Amino acid sequence: MSSTRAATAASNDRAPHPAGAGGLKRLRSEPGGNRVTVVLGSQWGDEGKGKVVDLLATEADVVCRCQGGNNAGHTVVVDGKEYDFHLFPSGIINPKAISLIGNGVVIHLPGLFEEAEKNEKKGLRDWEKRLIISDRAHIVFDFHQAVDGLQEVQRQAQEGKNIGTTKKGIGPTYSSKAARTGLRICDLLSDFDEFSSRFKNLAHQYKSMFPSLEVDTEGQLKKLKGYAEKIRPMVRDGVYFMYEALHGSPKKILVEGANAALLDIDFGTYPFVTSSNCTVGGVCTGLGIPPQYIGEVYGVVKAYTTRVGIGAFPTEQINVGLVLPKAKT
Repeated sequence: MSSTRAATAASNDRAPHPAGAGGLKRLRSEPGGNRVTVVLGSQWGDEGKGKVVDLLATEADVVCRCQGGNNAGHTVVVDGKEYDFHLFPSGIINPKAISLIGNGVVIHLPGLFEEAEKNEKKGLRDWEKRLIISDRAHIVFDFHQAVDGLQEVQRQAQEGKNIGTTKKGIGPTYSSKAARTGLRICDLLSDFDEFSSRFKNLAHQYKSMFPSLEVDTEGQLKKLKGYAEKIRPMVRDGVYFMYEALHGSPKKILVEGANAALLDIDFGTYPFVTSSNCTVGGVCTGLGIPPQYIGEVYGVVKAYTTRVGIGAFPTEQINVGLVLPKAKT
């Protein structure tokens, strides 16, 4: 054996064996602190996640939303009253829990306060004291919603089919985010003149793409300035909030996913999907938490399957109206 080969063999004898090659796996140390429990949809949505979250939220200290917007709704019935949540985490019903809208969520501020008003009439109380909004969450503007509708009309005209979005501006907002032209909650609360300039530039970009788009720039800015003062007490650094929640005193932390696995932008029935990662990876990016702090993950299913909009649906039955001939006697 040459000296080179002998040295290599000796080196290999001393080196640890890689996992899967007959050696022992190196165990990762368990993280200290709290872990999060996650509830996700396992089909195309509408599986009843809100009911599961409501059940688990009764013992939760923190309930979080990590992605999506006010397109998907969760219905919760408490004491005979039916609450509808679109942006709020369903855990907002629990008066002892803090609710967090994470950085991965896109927020339509008029929709947020409209949702609050509707649920206040049904008995929701003191939600402002129990809601935290991440400063990194992106804002859905009214023109995002208008563009969402225009894009659907355009798809129908060009391809003969659309995606079937809820026209809530979710997709265009995530597009702005990916294009690095979007505006976040922290932008709204800092220099309003700078925010106004960037808002006008973004609106101009969309108007150049969609000539029929009408934007009341000054009117929207005036409303946004008012919303800024309303939400200012609720806004926090969401990543640091989650860090404190994970590493502080023992807490039960619940994460409520929106949409479902088969609507995931990467793993769903593309292109008939939503615009965010609604599988478990979205929890880490949408809240800023390390993956080792994810504990139990519940995937919710229902016995029959439905989906919103159009797209692949292998269990679809198209002969419902078929009349069978009578059997001969």
